[in-house]
Parts: sequence; structure tokens; C-alpha cells
Amino acid sequence: MVTILASATLATMLMASPGGQEAKSFKRSVRIEQTGNYLLYLPKDYGKTDKHFPLLIFLHGAGERGDDLDKVKVHGPPRYVNEGQEFPFIIVSPQCPENRWWDPLNVLTLLTEIEMNYRVDVDRVYLTGLSMGGFGTWALGAMYPDKFAALAPICGGGEPRMTMTLGGMPIWAVHGRQDGAVAFVEGESMVNAAAKNGANVKFTIYTDGGHDVWTTTYSNPKFYEWLLSHRRSDRKGGPTPATQVDVEEMNLPKS
Repeated sequence: MVTILASATLATMLMASPGGQEAKSFKRSVRIEQTGNYLLYLPKDYGKTDKHFPLLIFLHGAGERGDDLDKVKVHGPPRYVNEGQEFPFIIVSPQCPENRWWDPLNVLTLLTEIEMNYRVDVDRVYLTGLSMGGFGTWALGAMYPDKFAALAPICGGGEPRMTMTLGGMPIWAVHGRQDGAVAFVEGESMVNAAAKNGANVKFTIYTDGGHDVWTTTYSNPKFYEWLLSHRRSDRKGGPTPATQVDVEEMNLPKS
């Protein structure tokens, strides 16, 4: 919901000169109400210490949209939490409403809410998502790069030019070459653009992988170790030169 708190005055309108153009400026206050549902996981020892914990934000795919949070538990970190696995992160898993796409401002508002009410180590905030959530990870990370220590988009894509803000950002992207839902080239183009703009990109390609490369990724302990190895304060300020993509290509592990 958007509420406009101020409006142009009649005097301002009367100052315009008919038949010409003039330099003008405006100032309005806009209040935007953000709402949403999410799953929250606190580490087992959260209540036993005063320390601050790293935060992992997980964005689900299109199939988990709606108003039933049980759907969010189907994939990714919420699935493993639901199965009894313990994590060293605070994990926040919002749910996108039906027939919507991830709204970066909405997720940012949720991040602010969590940071205000829980002991979050703001130097170690990580963002990941699969499919539609992979698109959301690229978009949110590019729009608010100063909020995150690392990004991990899984089988996602986006607009390559948005990566111009990601200089110095650690990114681990994952995609399957046989993906029939989000074409491999969509992820590849984002990775190449991000590296060109100075991001430190690791790109895991599953040669025989289709759309579901997230099960292998989110069940891999090394994925979480990689996230935790990064801090926002480690990134250097200023323009970052182009970097090489660290590519690893392999087949999916046999189940």
C-alpha cells in the first residue's frame, strides 16, 4: 500500500511558463506498507549466548508461492531444517504471494525487521535462492549490494546490466546445462557480466543437470562453509577490475 503524504501546490503549478520548459524539482514523502509471511530458524544455541549470528536469507521458487508456509519447506535450507538438520545461521525464508515475483524492497524490509529484533551479525548476511528465487537473488543483491557478504543464485537469471553494482561481491552461482525451465545461457550471461564488473564469481555447472541442481547444492556442507568464509567488511571499496570466472563443471552425484 502506498500513501502519498504531500502534493504539489497550486502556486507551484502556476509558476510554469506555457510554451516553454524550465528546470524544476519536486519533493514528496511516500509511505509504503510492506507485509509478508516467513519461516524463521534460530540456531540451537541462540538462547544460550549473547553473541550475534550470521543470517541466511532463502528465496524459494515459483512453485512455492502462496499463503501456505508449509510449501516453503519443500526445498532448500527450510527442507533440511524441517528434517532436523542444525545450522549455524539464523535462517529467514519468506514466502512470495501467489502470482507475484520477488520484490526486492519487500525482502529488504524483512531484512531490516530481522536485524532490529534478533542478534544478527550484519557483517555476515548471505542471500540465496533457487529458480525464481535465483532471479530474486541476483536482483536484490544488485539493488542492495552493501547489505550482503555473499550471494548464491541457483539456476537463476536476470538482466546482465544490473551486475554493474556487484564489484568485489563473492558469488557462487550454480546451473545445469540441460535446464529446461531456466536456460543455461541465462545463468551464464549473469555470471559473465558479474565477473566483467569485478565480482568474484564461482560458477558450478552440472553437465547432466536439469532444473533441479538445488538439491545437490543445498545438501552440500561445503556450500555453507563457503558462505561463512565471507564477510561484508572484506570487500574493498571503489571500482573493481574485471575478474575471471572460477568455473567447475561436473556431473551430478549418483544417488
